[in-house]
Amino acid sequence: MARHKVEICGVNTADIKVLTNEEQIQLFKKLKGGDLKAKEELINGNLKLVLSILKPYNNRTDNMDDLFQVGCIGLIKAINNFDLAHEVRFSTYAVPMILGEVKRYLRDNNSVRISRSIKDLAFKAVKLKEMLTNQNDKEPTISEIAQKLGVTEFEVSHALTSLKDTVSMFEPIYNDGGDIIYLSDQLYSNEGIYNLDDKLSLKSALKQIKPKERYILTERYFVGKTQMELAEEIGISQAQISRLEKNGLENIKKLIK
Repeated sequence: MARHKVEICGVNTADIKVLTNEEQIQLFKKLKGGDLKAKEELINGNLKLVLSILKPYNNRTDNMDDLFQVGCIGLIKAINNFDLAHEVRFSTYAVPMILGEVKRYLRDNNSVRISRSIKDLAFKAVKLKEMLTNQNDKEPTISEIAQKLGVTEFEVSHALTSLKDTVSMFEPIYNDGGDIIYLSDQLYSNEGIYNLDDKLSLKSALKQIKPKERYILTERYFVGKTQMELAEEIGISQAQISRLEKNGLENIKKLIK
Protein backbone atom coordinates (compact mmCIF):
# COMPACT_ATOMS: atom_id res chain seq x y z
CA MET A 1 0.00 0.00 0.00
CA ALA A 2 1.37 3.42 -0.98
CA ARG A 3 2.17 5.80 1.83
CA HIS A 4 0.75 9.30 1.57
CA LYS A 5 3.18 12.15 2.09
CA VAL A 6 2.08 14.56 4.80
CA GLU A 7 4.46 17.31 5.85
CA ILE A 8 4.25 19.00 9.24
CA CYS A 9 7.04 21.37 10.27
CA GLY A 10 8.94 20.25 7.15
CA VAL A 11 8.94 16.62 8.32
CA ASN A 12 7.54 13.98 5.99
CA THR A 13 5.42 11.80 8.27
CA ALA A 14 5.56 8.96 5.75
CA ASP A 15 9.29 8.58 6.46
CA ILE A 16 8.97 8.46 10.24
CA LYS A 17 9.36 5.05 11.80
CA VAL A 18 6.87 4.30 14.56
CA LEU A 19 8.27 2.03 17.27
CA THR A 20 6.23 -0.79 18.72
CA ASN A 21 5.87 -1.05 22.48
CA GLU A 22 8.24 -4.03 22.54
CA GLU A 23 10.87 -2.13 20.52
CA GLN A 24 10.65 0.80 22.90
CA ILE A 25 11.10 -1.44 25.93
CA GLN A 26 14.26 -2.95 24.41
CA LEU A 27 15.64 0.51 23.54
CA PHE A 28 15.01 1.80 27.08
CA LYS A 29 16.89 -1.20 28.45
CA LYS A 30 19.82 -0.38 26.15
CA LEU A 31 19.66 3.29 27.13
CA LYS A 32 19.80 2.36 30.80
CA GLY A 33 22.98 0.45 29.98
CA GLY A 34 24.54 3.59 28.49
CA ASP A 35 23.73 3.09 24.81
CA LEU A 36 23.28 6.67 23.49
CA LYS A 37 22.33 5.38 20.05
CA ALA A 38 19.24 3.87 21.66
CA LYS A 39 18.26 7.34 22.86
CA GLU A 40 18.51 8.69 19.31
CA GLU A 41 16.34 5.86 18.04
CA LEU A 42 13.76 6.58 20.75
CA ILE A 43 13.64 10.24 19.74
CA ASN A 44 13.29 9.51 16.03
CA GLY A 45 10.76 6.76 16.72
CA ASN A 46 8.48 9.12 18.64
CA LEU A 47 8.51 12.18 16.36
CA LYS A 48 5.10 11.20 15.04
CA LEU A 49 3.81 11.40 18.62
CA VAL A 50 5.10 14.98 18.85
CA LEU A 51 3.52 15.91 15.53
CA SER A 52 0.17 14.43 16.54
CA ILE A 53 0.19 16.63 19.66
CA LEU A 54 1.04 19.72 17.60
CA LYS A 55 -1.73 19.20 15.05
CA PRO A 56 -4.45 21.14 16.98
CA TYR A 57 -2.07 24.11 17.30
CA ASN A 58 -1.44 24.44 13.58
CA ASN A 59 -3.47 27.65 13.28
CA ARG A 60 -2.43 29.17 16.61
CA THR A 61 1.19 30.05 15.90
CA ASP A 62 3.08 31.58 13.00
CA ASN A 63 6.07 29.29 13.42
CA MET A 64 5.27 25.60 13.70
CA ASP A 65 8.97 24.79 13.32
CA ASP A 66 9.68 26.47 16.67
CA LEU A 67 6.76 24.64 18.24
CA PHE A 68 8.07 21.35 16.85
CA GLN A 69 11.45 22.02 18.48
CA VAL A 70 9.69 22.74 21.78
CA GLY A 71 7.71 19.50 21.46
CA CYS A 72 10.96 17.61 20.86
CA ILE A 73 12.41 19.12 24.04
CA GLY A 74 9.40 17.73 25.90
CA LEU A 75 9.98 14.36 24.24
CA ILE A 76 13.65 14.30 25.28
CA LYS A 77 12.71 15.21 28.86
CA ALA A 78 10.20 12.36 28.86
CA ILE A 79 12.83 9.91 27.58
CA ASN A 80 15.34 11.09 30.20
CA ASN A 81 12.86 10.64 33.04
CA PHE A 82 11.00 7.51 31.92
CA ASP A 83 11.46 4.34 33.94
CA LEU A 84 10.23 0.92 32.87
CA ALA A 85 9.21 0.40 36.49
CA HIS A 86 6.32 2.82 35.83
CA GLU A 87 4.60 -0.10 34.06
CA VAL A 88 2.88 2.23 31.59
CA ARG A 89 3.39 2.75 27.90
CA PHE A 90 5.95 5.41 27.09
CA SER A 91 3.40 7.37 25.04
CA THR A 92 1.07 7.56 28.06
CA TYR A 93 3.92 9.00 30.11
CA ALA A 94 5.27 11.30 27.40
CA VAL A 95 2.11 13.03 26.16
CA PRO A 96 1.52 15.21 29.28
CA MET A 97 5.20 16.21 29.35
CA ILE A 98 5.28 17.18 25.66
CA LEU A 99 1.95 18.96 25.92
CA GLY A 100 3.16 20.82 29.00
CA GLU A 101 6.20 22.16 27.14
CA VAL A 102 4.04 23.24 24.19
CA LYS A 103 1.47 25.03 26.36
CA ARG A 104 4.19 26.72 28.43
CA TYR A 105 5.85 27.99 25.26
CA LEU A 106 2.58 29.32 23.84
CA ARG A 107 1.69 30.98 27.15
CA ASP A 108 5.10 32.60 27.67
CA ASN A 109 5.28 33.78 24.05
CA ASN A 110 1.73 35.08 23.90
CA SER A 111 1.47 38.52 22.31
CA VAL A 112 -0.50 39.63 25.36
CA ARG A 113 1.81 39.59 28.38
CA ILE A 114 0.11 38.55 31.59
CA SER A 115 1.67 39.38 34.97
CA ARG A 116 2.78 36.54 37.23
CA SER A 117 0.38 37.61 40.01
CA ILE A 118 -2.61 37.39 37.65
CA LYS A 119 -1.47 33.98 36.40
CA ASP A 120 -1.07 32.72 39.98
CA LEU A 121 -4.56 33.93 40.88
CA ALA A 122 -5.98 32.29 37.76
CA PHE A 123 -4.49 28.90 38.62
CA LYS A 124 -5.71 29.20 42.23
CA ALA A 125 -9.20 30.03 40.93
CA VAL A 126 -9.18 27.06 38.53
CA LYS A 127 -7.99 24.68 41.26
CA LEU A 128 -10.63 25.99 43.69
CA LYS A 129 -13.32 25.77 41.02
CA GLU A 130 -12.50 22.10 40.39
CA MET A 131 -12.49 21.33 44.14
CA LEU A 132 -15.84 23.05 44.79
CA THR A 133 -17.38 21.41 41.73
CA ASN A 134 -16.37 17.97 42.99
CA GLN A 135 -17.64 18.76 46.50
CA ASN A 136 -20.99 20.24 45.51
CA ASP A 137 -21.66 18.53 42.16
CA LYS A 138 -22.07 21.94 40.53
CA GLU A 139 -19.79 24.73 39.37
CA PRO A 140 -19.30 27.60 41.83
CA THR A 141 -20.10 31.16 40.81
CA ILE A 142 -17.46 33.84 40.33
CA SER A 143 -18.73 35.42 43.54
CA GLU A 144 -18.20 32.19 45.52
CA ILE A 145 -14.67 31.76 44.18
CA ALA A 146 -13.83 35.39 44.92
CA GLN A 147 -15.13 35.07 48.49
CA LYS A 148 -13.08 31.92 49.14
CA LEU A 149 -9.89 33.53 47.76
CA GLY A 150 -10.48 36.85 49.51
CA VAL A 151 -10.43 38.93 46.31
CA THR A 152 -12.98 40.82 44.22
CA GLU A 153 -15.20 39.25 41.55
CA PHE A 154 -13.50 41.43 38.95
CA GLU A 155 -10.06 40.10 39.90
CA VAL A 156 -11.23 36.50 39.55
CA SER A 157 -12.97 37.17 36.23
CA HIS A 158 -9.96 39.06 34.90
CA ALA A 159 -7.56 36.30 35.98
CA LEU A 160 -9.64 33.52 34.41
CA THR A 161 -9.97 35.51 31.19
CA SER A 162 -6.17 35.76 31.03
CA LEU A 163 -5.97 31.99 30.56
CA LYS A 164 -7.98 32.13 27.36
CA ASP A 165 -6.20 32.17 24.04
CA THR A 166 -6.08 35.42 22.13
CA VAL A 167 -8.04 35.46 18.88
CA SER A 168 -7.33 37.58 15.82
CA MET A 169 -9.91 40.24 14.98
CA PHE A 170 -9.81 38.86 11.44
CA GLU A 171 -10.62 35.30 12.51
CA PRO A 172 -13.43 34.00 10.23
CA ILE A 173 -16.42 32.96 12.36
CA TYR A 174 -18.94 32.17 9.60
CA ASN A 175 -18.81 31.33 5.93
CA ASP A 176 -21.88 30.23 4.00
CA GLY A 177 -19.95 29.87 0.76
CA GLY A 178 -20.32 33.57 -0.01
CA ASP A 179 -19.32 36.49 2.15
CA ILE A 180 -17.14 35.68 5.15
CA ILE A 181 -18.05 37.18 8.53
CA TYR A 182 -15.01 38.02 10.64
CA LEU A 183 -14.81 38.48 14.40
CA SER A 184 -14.17 42.21 13.91
CA ASP A 185 -17.61 42.51 12.27
CA GLN A 186 -19.23 41.42 15.55
CA LEU A 187 -17.27 43.60 17.98
CA TYR A 188 -19.65 46.54 17.88
CA SER A 189 -23.34 47.18 17.48
CA ASN A 190 -25.46 50.32 17.70
CA GLU A 191 -26.74 49.10 21.06
CA GLY A 192 -23.22 48.87 22.48
CA ILE A 193 -21.39 45.95 24.00
CA TYR A 194 -20.82 45.60 27.74
CA ASN A 195 -18.52 42.74 28.68
CA LEU A 196 -18.50 40.85 31.95
CA ASP A 197 -15.30 42.52 33.18
CA ASP A 198 -16.87 45.98 32.81
CA LYS A 199 -20.03 44.94 34.62
CA LEU A 200 -18.17 43.33 37.51
CA SER A 201 -15.81 46.28 37.79
CA LEU A 202 -18.67 48.79 37.86
CA LYS A 203 -20.63 46.68 40.37
CA SER A 204 -17.62 46.49 42.68
CA ALA A 205 -16.91 50.23 42.39
CA LEU A 206 -20.51 51.19 43.15
CA LYS A 207 -20.33 49.23 46.41
CA GLN A 208 -17.30 51.25 47.51
CA ILE A 209 -18.61 54.81 47.07
CA LYS A 210 -20.81 56.72 49.52
CA PRO A 211 -24.43 55.47 49.77
CA LYS A 212 -25.93 58.79 48.64
CA GLU A 213 -23.61 58.98 45.61
CA ARG A 214 -24.41 55.35 44.77
CA TYR A 215 -28.16 56.00 44.99
CA ILE A 216 -27.97 59.08 42.77
CA LEU A 217 -25.84 57.35 40.11
CA THR A 218 -28.12 54.29 40.12
CA GLU A 219 -31.28 56.37 39.80
CA ARG A 220 -29.75 58.67 37.17
CA TYR A 221 -28.11 56.10 34.88
CA PHE A 222 -30.07 52.89 35.45
CA VAL A 223 -33.55 54.21 36.23
CA GLY A 224 -33.34 57.39 34.16
CA LYS A 225 -34.48 60.02 36.68
CA THR A 226 -33.56 63.69 36.19
CA GLN A 227 -31.58 65.77 38.66
CA MET A 228 -34.73 67.78 39.42
CA GLU A 229 -36.72 64.63 40.24
CA LEU A 230 -33.99 63.42 42.58
CA ALA A 231 -33.69 66.85 44.22
CA GLU A 232 -37.41 66.82 45.04
CA GLU A 233 -37.27 63.20 46.21
CA ILE A 234 -34.27 63.63 48.52
CA GLY A 235 -35.09 67.19 49.58
CA ILE A 236 -31.92 68.95 48.48
CA SER A 237 -31.12 71.39 45.68
CA GLN A 238 -30.41 70.42 42.08
CA ALA A 239 -26.93 71.93 42.48
CA GLN A 240 -26.22 69.50 45.33
CA ILE A 241 -27.49 66.58 43.24
CA SER A 242 -25.21 67.69 40.41
CA ARG A 243 -22.20 67.93 42.76
CA LEU A 244 -22.89 64.51 44.31
CA GLU A 245 -23.30 62.98 40.86
CA LYS A 246 -20.02 64.50 39.69
CA ASN A 247 -18.18 63.29 42.81
CA GLY A 248 -19.65 59.83 42.40
CA LEU A 249 -18.54 59.58 38.78
CA GLU A 250 -15.02 60.74 39.67
CA ASN A 251 -14.78 58.16 42.45
CA ILE A 252 -16.03 55.43 40.11
CA LYS A 253 -13.35 56.36 37.55
CA LYS A 254 -10.63 56.16 40.20
CA LEU A 255 -11.79 52.74 41.38
CA ILE A 256 -11.98 51.12 37.93
CA LYS A 257 -8.99 52.90 36.36
